[in-house]
Amino acid sequence: MEFINVLVQLLDATIRVSVPLLLACLAGLYSERAGIVDIGLEGKMLAGAFSGAAAAAVTGSAWLGLLTAVIISVLMSLVHGFASITHRGNQVVSGLAINFIAAGSTIILGQAWFRQGGRTPALSGAARFETITLPGADAVKDVPILGLLYSELISGHSILVYLAFLMVPFTWWVLFRTRFGLRLRAVGENPAAVDTAGISVAWLRYRAVICTGVLTGVSGAYLSVAQNAGFVKDMTAGKGYIALAALIFAKWRPVPAMFACLLFGLLDAASIRFQGQPWPMIGKVPVQFMQALPYVLTVVLLAGFVGRAIPPRAGGVPYVKER
Repeated sequence: MEFINVLVQLLDATIRVSVPLLLACLAGLYSERAGIVDIGLEGKMLAGAFSGAAAAAVTGSAWLGLLTAVIISVLMSLVHGFASITHRGNQVVSGLAINFIAAGSTIILGQAWFRQGGRTPALSGAARFETITLPGADAVKDVPILGLLYSELISGHSILVYLAFLMVPFTWWVLFRTRFGLRLRAVGENPAAVDTAGISVAWLRYRAVICTGVLTGVSGAYLSVAQNAGFVKDMTAGKGYIALAALIFAKWRPVPAMFACLLFGLLDAASIRFQGQPWPMIGKVPVQFMQALPYVLTVVLLAGFVGRAIPPRAGGVPYVKER
């Protein structure tokens, strides 16, 4: 029974850690399917985390914090779109610029506004998304295995956790069962054909980056307003890059993207839980090794197990309308 408890706790941590990865991965799916390489997921998540926590601290409302995070992230996505769609700039350079701007501005603004070394004030009460206890969770928690799974693994998360996993079937439906999704996928494969059909390539791609901004804003807000009680310096800690790696690992498909994010989340949760503890036949493993393990295994998985990942053919290529 002790093993079951440890396993459930590990899986529970996996879900919580995977949520920002999943939201960012789905965000990148929209833009990359439309032919826009978005390496700026990290920066938009960071900006969303800071703006969400700052707004929640000032207004005392987690929902206003979430709205602010989405707005700021969408604005940064529009900047990326303006540079890479309207002016046909280098998409990788534009994304990196957003990452650098977010990393610097969040610290400067945090220090200027709150005088706490770049952090925001601690959030509590209505300023934070609290966990939700599902109906019957308390009544069945003593039931062996099934009760434990329901009360600990399924129940007890914030509303943003459930929203993140609901976004997986919703994204699948949008991309593969709607006219918008068909056009979005087409503009990432053959924008000239879309343009010939009388559909604006630029407007489609702008809508894709707006979708990316919304989801990265929610991802950032989850980090600072739900998972943690405020913003701290560089709190995304490379999660945007891992989400991009998960997107490649999943070969730009929403359901495999969810499983890829859960895998990376499991590695992260295991590194947190087992760091500093002795391993059989090995002894105590250095904390630094456990902290680096998720990133090392990310590289190993991408290098050895992803196989041939073929991105959208027009990915990263600015579209020039033929006259």
